[in-house]
Order: sequence, then C-alpha cells, then structure tokens
Amino acid sequence: MAIMHPVFRESDGERIPGESRPAFIRNGGTYFLTSLKIYADGLVDCWGLVDLAGFADKLASGWVATEFEAGAEASVHGLGEWRFADPVSYTDADCLLAEVRDTVEELNGRPTSSDRCLAALDAYLADPDEARRAALRAAYLEIPWTQRVYLLGDMDSKDWPVQVLAFGPGGTLTGMFEGMTVTERQHGQALEYFARWTAQRESTRADTGLDGRWEPRAESVVLEQRYFRNDGTRPEPPILALRNDFPAAVNVDGAVYPTVLHAYRAASVTDPAAQEAIRTAENLGQVGLLAREAPRRPDWAVARTAVMLRLLRAKFEQHPDLAEVLLSTGDRTILYDDFGSPRYWGRTGAEGRNWAGRLLEVVRAELCAARAGV
Repeated sequence: MAIMHPVFRESDGERIPGESRPAFIRNGGTYFLTSLKIYADGLVDCWGLVDLAGFADKLASGWVATEFEAGAEASVHGLGEWRFADPVSYTDADCLLAEVRDTVEELNGRPTSSDRCLAALDAYLADPDEARRAALRAAYLEIPWTQRVYLLGDMDSKDWPVQVLAFGPGGTLTGMFEGMTVTERQHGQALEYFARWTAQRESTRADTGLDGRWEPRAESVVLEQRYFRNDGTRPEPPILALRNDFPAAVNVDGAVYPTVLHAYRAASVTDPAAQEAIRTAENLGQVGLLAREAPRRPDWAVARTAVMLRLLRAKFEQHPDLAEVLLSTGDRTILYDDFGSPRYWGRTGAEGRNWAGRLLEVVRAELCAARAGV
C-alpha cells in the first residue's frame, strides 16, 4: 500500500484537501519518481491537473507509469538516477486508477470500494443467500487488488475469510490464495470467524467514522486545451464546447465572429481594419498574430474581464444547446486550461487565477437564476 501524505491546493480562495502518494511519470524515455497529488474535487496533479477521466488517459498512454522496462533510466530529481535491472511493479494501471478513485471518495467522506464490500458482507451475514453472496463477490472484486488484504484489518487472516464467503463452497480463491478451492469446512470456519469479528467491531464502532475535517465536494470540471474541427460537430467530451475557442459563432453588435476568442481578440485592438481581419481570420493562430501586431486598447488589462463576460453571455444566449451543456455542470468548479494566458484566464497546477472558468460559473449562475425566475 502506498504511503499517503496530506496536501492541499488553493482554488478560487478555497482550500481543497488532498493526499499525495509516490508514482512514476514517464517523460522522454525516463521514469521520474514523483508525487501524485489527489484532491477532494476529483482532480489529480500528475505534472498538470487532470480530472479522473484525464487521469485514466494518462495511465493508458503510459505517462503515469505502472510498467518498467529493464535497462530504462529512472530519476529522482536532485537526488540521483539509476537504470532498472529487473523491475517489478506492485500495481497496474487499472488498480492505480481504482485506488485514486477510492482516495477521492475517502477525502469526501463517501464509501470507498472497501466500505461498499463491508456493507455487502453485513447484508450477507444478516441473511445469507446466493444473491447476497453474488453481491458480496462483485463488491469484493471491485476493491483494488492491492487493498484487498487490508479489508478486515487482520494481517493474520488477511482477506481469506471474506473470500471464502464470497466465492462459497467449491469456489476458487484469488490473490495470495490463488487456486485454493473452498471446502464446506472452510466455509464454516469463515462463518465462525465473522461471528467473532462482528462482535469485536460492534464494541469499537463508536471510535470509527468521519472526523468532519471537510465537507464533501463535487468533482471539478477541467476544460482541456484542444484543437477543434470547424465543421459544427460536438467535441468529445461535449463539455469542451464550453471553451472560448470552440467554433460557436457569436453576434456582437451586428458583427458575427466564428468563436468567442475571435470576438475577444478583435475587441482588444483599436484599428477597425485589424478588427475586421481578426473577425474573418481562418484560424486562431492568425487571430493571435493579428491581435499582437495591432495597437491595443488602453486599460485593456482592466477591461478584458468585463468584455469576456459579455461575450460568454452572448454565446450561451445565442446557443441554447450549449447553455444546457453549461447547466449540466451543476455546482462543480470549472477549471480552464489556457496556453496563451495560463496565469490569468487559466490554471496551471495550483497556480493561475482561472478567470475563464470563474466567468463560466457566473454565466451558469445567471442561467440557473433565470430558469428559476429569480
């Protein structure tokens, strides 16, 4: 089991609790031993904040590594480096993802896979039948295999008693008991074990439970930087249509712009010819270049936030389908990746003011208020 350490990050003035654990990140052919930071809002910092779906992608790509090749270079920044001779991994991608999901649940005081298995165990012990045995078996197999031996908190018996009940007489055990066939005698021994275990647990139940350190949080939404096709198709996932560079035309004072970003860049300059060139630019690379070369409006650094809010209101007023996508985020924090202005419009790791995400939350609140008639 990985050693966990409490961490936190600041997000829009809030302190988000988390846990840190060691992990390897593979970058440029080298495996770097680093800290994987898992936060209560469902974001994971693996050299960049991603949501749980993004973390699954990082595992699938090998960026977060659970397999190592003999002879590959490894490094601990500032301490040393080495090469793997005969590497052995104690986890795999699916297991690490499951552990991370459990950490998010635990940080929010919600049941982990182990908690759900114990609930299924209680149900089976209270009224044993094959349907409840099947539910117990399914719940047991959902636990990351690295954590199953810790389920009962008994390092002598480990998870043997719960496996025996879950797989039943004639069933085949897994894990460190791989291949063992359950006998009727062993099944009776497991039932006797749980009679003692249940009595002991009831006597100490008052010492367990949540400590109230923080309130549960909804998982944050991460709007990752993407390049969109200008053919009107929705991106995958559809939530990325909330981005300012998504091709959703906006009409501003009678002028139609291909994206919010076109309209924003045009508003930043004073030359009418440059504004028109930006409006009709075929791609966002040209938009950025034209905006940088044209004279900028005075006090743009102060005015830009209000301009962006106006443009976002226009986008979601003129595109009701996209307004529904925004409303579907509920009360979740929206974090915005922005390569052009990561410290103002976006957020990089624990840094950045995330104004693009915050303004989306303002528009979302306005849409909710209008729908409620407030």
